[in-house]
Formats: sequence, structure tokens, C-alpha cells
Amino acid sequence: MRRERALLRGVLVAATALLVVLLPPPLHAPAPPAVRDDGRPPATEADRFDRVLRDAARQTAEHEKARDRADRLRREVERLRAEAKAGEGAGGGDRAARVTRADVERAVAELRAAERRRKDIRDRLWRELQEAQPGFATAGPDGCDLGRRSKPPRRRPGRWVPPTQGPRLTAGWAARGERWRSRHTGQDFAVRSGTPVRAVGPGTVRVVACGDAYGNQVLVRHADGYFTQYAHLSRIDVRAGQRVEAGQRLGTAGATGNATGPHLHFEVRVTPYLGSAVPPLPWLRRHGVPLKLKKG
Repeated sequence: MRRERALLRGVLVAATALLVVLLPPPLHAPAPPAVRDDGRPPATEADRFDRVLRDAARQTAEHEKARDRADRLRREVERLRAEAKAGEGAGGGDRAARVTRADVERAVAELRAAERRRKDIRDRLWRELQEAQPGFATAGPDGCDLGRRSKPPRRRPGRWVPPTQGPRLTAGWAARGERWRSRHTGQDFAVRSGTPVRAVGPGTVRVVACGDAYGNQVLVRHADGYFTQYAHLSRIDVRAGQRVEAGQRLGTAGATGNATGPHLHFEVRVTPYLGSAVPPLPWLRRHGVPLKLKKG
């Protein structure tokens, strides 16, 4: 009797195992749908990142409009203050001076409001891009070709300077091409490999990194809040946290990362992150950088 029961249990176990193999998966665990409710395929990570970049470009444009307005108002405040001072010195009378001071106060209030709006846009843009690109602003130089730390030039120029000497312009701002995800986000300067690359103005090195499409790169933050990026370097001669002066060597030009030949990719950003770039040549001209360039 015991032998028959053991044999029956063996048969039941074997039959159960066979059913598990042959039957289809349970209906309560279906595969993810191939299409969404609107008929389009599910969004990929690349699609989501592209949307983040498009929204960032829109916010960056809004930031630049707010900055333009703040700059105009700042010039207006300076003009009114100069006129108020001249009117008081010429004995224009208390009434004329009071009116001028009121004009100055209104202009100052408008300037402060414009600056608050600009800052709010930048802060929101910064948060969103930081969430989409975690770790970039703290990226380390592991694996980068590092040279000795550079020193400030003996004659520290009071004016800003070009990022490299004798360059020829190649790919410009917003150019299209198969090597870029959407449009070109900076200005390329064609120079020989090993050509010194210099900080365009005083600032602090925020990022030294390598390994992505930009290759060996340096990111410098300037006093006006903007960042300048120097990419595809063959060697890096600064470190994160280092203070640099205008004209100080950051490294040498090369072709690391997504590059077909030696050149400097120069970019200007509102934040440290990809997606907040602004046209670099007008930005350099606003800082008084003398640009004698040849188009390639």
C-alpha cells in the first residue's frame, strides 16, 4: 500500500511539472504593450532627453531676453543717475532734482524686477538640467590626459581674450550635421593639435572631465554667472576648483571625443549643463574680446 501511494505521488509530481512546461504564461502578467494609447511607440530615454533639451533651449532663450532687458535697464539707471547729478550740480532746483531722483528710483525698481526674473529662469533651468544630467557638475578627471598645473600669465591682461590664437572658424553655432544630436551648440576653432587653449576671462574651473563626446574638457565659471566650455583637448593643464585669469592656459587643442580632427570646441552656457548654451561669438564680443577670425 505504501509503495502504491509513493508511486502515485511520483506520477502526480511528474504530471504537474509537464503542465508547467507546456502551459502558456499566466494571464495576470502580460508583456508591456507595444504601443501607447495614442498609437505611438513608448518613449525611449533618448526621446525624453531630447524633450528636456528642447525645453531647456526655450528657457535659455527666455533667460537671454530677460538678461537683455536687465542690461538695457542698467544702462538707463546709469544715464538717469548721471543726469540727476548734473542737474543738482547746475543748480536746477529742488523740484527738478526730486523728479530726477524719482525717475532713478523707478528705473532701479524695474531693473531689480528684471534681474529677479532672469535669476528665477536660470535657477529653474539649472534644477531641471541637473536632474536630467546627474553627476556631470561633479565629474572627475579619471582617465584624462593631465599635464602640470598652469600658472597665470606674467602680464595679467585686464581685458578678455580669445580662447586660442590664429584660429579658423569651422562649425558654427546651430549648424546641422550627422555628428550632432540636433544642432551644434558651440563654435569650433580649427587649430593644430597641441595649440594652447586659454581661459577667455577670469573665473574658477568648475569641471575637468573626459570620456564623453566632448573628450577632454574644461568648464570655467565666470563672475557674470556664465560658463565657458573648452572641449576635445589633447591635454588638460588645470584642476577643478582652480582660479584662472584671462589668458591662462587651460590645456592644448586636440581631437579627443567625438571629433574627426584637431580643433577647439568652445561653448558658452547659462548653467554647467548641456542644453543651456548661448551663441558664443556675440557673448565674446559683449566682453570686448577682439576676434580676428577666418572662416573655413
